[in-house]
Amino acid sequence: MIDFIEIAKKVIESEMNGLIALRDGLDNCFCDVVQRIVSNRGRVIVCGMGKSGIIGKKIAASFASTGTPSFFMHPGEAFHGDLGMVKSEDIFLGISNSGESDEILKLLPFLKENSNYIISMTGNPSSTLAQNSDGHLNTAVPEEACPLQLAPTTSTTAALVMGDALMVALMKARDFKAENFARFHPGGSLGRRLLSRVENEMRSKSLPVVHKDNNIVDVISKMSLGGMGLTLVEQSSGEFGLITDGDLRRAFEEKGENAFSLTAGEIATSHPVAISPKASLQAAYELMDKKKINCLIVEDGGKLLGILNK
Repeated sequence: MIDFIEIAKKVIESEMNGLIALRDGLDNCFCDVVQRIVSNRGRVIVCGMGKSGIIGKKIAASFASTGTPSFFMHPGEAFHGDLGMVKSEDIFLGISNSGESDEILKLLPFLKENSNYIISMTGNPSSTLAQNSDGHLNTAVPEEACPLQLAPTTSTTAALVMGDALMVALMKARDFKAENFARFHPGGSLGRRLLSRVENEMRSKSLPVVHKDNNIVDVISKMSLGGMGLTLVEQSSGEFGLITDGDLRRAFEEKGENAFSLTAGEIATSHPVAISPKASLQAAYELMDKKKINCLIVEDGGKLLGILNK
């Protein structure tokens, strides 16, 4: 019987060994490439054929989302017109494990004539592509995880990780922060938290409110209708307290059936934690985490504007 678990372990071990070799083989050329990209005014155009092209698409996408303008260019399409997208100030990053991919080598005369800075990522420093590059990133690995030594496995993992190493180094060099990342990812959860304001996310209409003298049955009814797991409690002073479903549970745990004799004012938190409507959603979530709560009163100048739920 074939031991598939053992096969998987050998593949993973082979790829781990490849990454160790990649790490140990890093030299000053990596630093030179990072500095060249950071100081460059153009874009990084990533190019690769086959599996290397798939890795290249990921690297280009990672660059673009972390502050390094970049796009992927298919070498075949480049040779048939897409070279028109390449400006002289652009940096070319060619990925080829052998360094002999004919589709990429055909582009070298144009790139040299166009004065592009050429970076190669290959597993063979003596290859044609490496020897015709201004900067070379060595992604050589001891062997492929493929038992036939044919399917790109460890070599493509090494190229992917080298791309990630470049991306992170560039982020550090540019002092790229979470706020910058959020600008490029407005549809993601991080973008929403960093770019949205409390006023954009708070609930301001049909808020559940009871008077401080209402009984606990009224509180439960209003909380259920509100659908927020809480209710505001109007005080005589015109201020608002807050009762959450957690407050209700604790009241019943402490008082048992006697909890039904309590009023809303007796259960409520008199001065709930509040935040400005102009605060960022991220600041609101951090405040909730710090206070170990799941909602905030939204106030402006002491005036109640809404409630923010986590």
